[in-house]
Amino acid sequence: MSEPTKEAIEAAIKGYTEPHLGRDLVAARAIKGIAIEGDQVRVHVVLGFPAKGARAAITEVLEQRVRAVAGVGAVQVDVSWEIKSHSVQKSLKPIDNVKNIIAVASGKGGVGKSTTAVNLALALSAEGARVGILDADIYGPSQPRMLGITGKPESKDGSSLEPMTSYDLQAMSIGFLIDEETPMIWRGPMVTQALEQLLNDTNWSDLDYLVIDLPPGTGDTQLTLAQKVPVSGAIIVTTPQDIALLDARKGLKMFQKVEVPVLGIIENMSIHICSQCGHEEHIFGTGGGQKMSEQYGVDLLGSLPLNGHIREETDSGKPTVVAQPESRVTEIYREIARKTAAKLSLQAKDYAAKFPRIVIQNN
Repeated sequence: MSEPTKEAIEAAIKGYTEPHLGRDLVAARAIKGIAIEGDQVRVHVVLGFPAKGARAAITEVLEQRVRAVAGVGAVQVDVSWEIKSHSVQKSLKPIDNVKNIIAVASGKGGVGKSTTAVNLALALSAEGARVGILDADIYGPSQPRMLGITGKPESKDGSSLEPMTSYDLQAMSIGFLIDEETPMIWRGPMVTQALEQLLNDTNWSDLDYLVIDLPPGTGDTQLTLAQKVPVSGAIIVTTPQDIALLDARKGLKMFQKVEVPVLGIIENMSIHICSQCGHEEHIFGTGGGQKMSEQYGVDLLGSLPLNGHIREETDSGKPTVVAQPESRVTEIYREIARKTAAKLSLQAKDYAAKFPRIVIQNN
């Protein structure tokens, strides 16, 4: 029997559409090597997104497909990932030690955006990435409570802050610097300056992703983010309710106007399942997120249930992804994280870091 060819193995791999990328791994340039020795084949896969939760499934499918090629005996598939820095707004450059910034926004309050942001950050971490979260809500910071962090950040040099850590997540919030019950009675320019300082004066340590939990609306903070913060992509959180969708559309259009790619929509509180009888009810309506994704040509990254445990766990400082790592809700968050990172991995790379900085001096 003749040896299998590289072309035949590539053809077999092309028949599998990776669900997070929405394309085959050859087209996604994730196949980094195919080694053939007799009837033994080894396939080297490097994804552009963290995928601990999907690695086994990808490996199994590829092994089955390659094994079915004529002449193939033993198959070994190695799946790993390497997260690159992706392009940002044209006038901006990525900040040091942060490869990608993902903004989590909503048009209106009360849709569970902060809860979604912290669980998304924790899910990205669980999938194998180095992750941080920046609480950009100056008036109502909630991440210190949600992450169960107390105390104030240290400053080793007197001019920058060390991020606080919780559950392997690097975090920064104005809430670390003030008392929990102290109101921030600031005008817009002070708020936007505070956001810039929290971002740029924090010693982030080698992050693959920095999730920014934005306040609701399309005001000063969001405009500052669009103009001065190098964002690789944005996520819109909404509920199926018409009022929430109306405001979510405004948020989506804002990002489109300032040339920040919208990675997708997360529909929160999509369905309520009765804890007593199991009855399912669409309290806030149904299909809103799907309609919005179809209308604007963006992905629906996932739908989350209206679940009392999600609220209880974030209120207690231990969000669902770490409180119930094996639960169905955590699997939804991790699937959303994989889809978000996979969508981002398909965008243009940023090569600024590869070029030396040219400094002109007058001697």
